[in-house]
Amino acid sequence: MDPAIRHEFDHGRTIDLTTTGRKTGRPRRIEIVFHNFDGRIYISGMPHSRRRSWLANIEADPEVTVHLKGSVTADVPATAREISDPVERRTVLERVARVWRRTDVDRMVAESPLIELTIPGLALATPA
Repeated sequence: MDPAIRHEFDHGRTIDLTTTGRKTGRPRRIEIVFHNFDGRIYISGMPHSRRRSWLANIEADPEVTVHLKGSVTADVPATAREISDPVERRTVLERVARVWRRTDVDRMVAESPLIELTIPGLALATPA
């Protein structure tokens, strides 16, 4: 993997994420933030009682594309895994809450979407 692309994953930032529509089969693109915790890439969102379309799309087809759009632009294929285990969710979402300066961790664990991305060839230089 290109060192500049690898560097973009060293710290969380805003990206676009393309999933495949579970009903239409068409690409669906959203803007979202990822986090790098200990060299692992996570995507979460704000708590909401309604299931997100992008998360349902990932459940149907976990192959996604990460669109870097900062100092480096690139389209990077990845595989998404929804994190549903309550202990793992709490562990990750406590860290997300600290980054976002949120105090409603229990609500986040109950209602926030949470996925981990696996990106082929990505060996992070500096875990955050």
